[in-house]
Amino acid sequence: MSGGIRVVLPAHLRTLAKVGGEVHLEVKGQITQRSVLDALEARYPMLQGTIRDHVTQQRRAFVRFFACEEDLSHESPDAPLPEAVASGAEPLLVVGAIAGG
Repeated sequence: MSGGIRVVLPAHLRTLAKVGGEVHLEVKGQITQRSVLDALEARYPMLQGTIRDHVTQQRRAFVRFFACEEDLSHESPDAPLPEAVASGAEPLLVVGAIAGG
């Protein structure tokens, strides 16, 4: 696959979006959490509101973002994602956090 951003979704969101494995997205402009999520929600409208709040656009508390073995969950939504993600070499992982003691 040349170009494109790779996104790995948790199982329940893959089911909702009716996708089997990772998702490949074309993202215009700078590659940030916001631009990737905008592209993801544009292609899979049923995911709107599942990863980030409809109104505030804030990441939902039970969702985490990882790339290149780093937790990017608390990075700014407009901070550039790592070059390995932007080039498609590494996927952006959307992970459902596990709650409990």
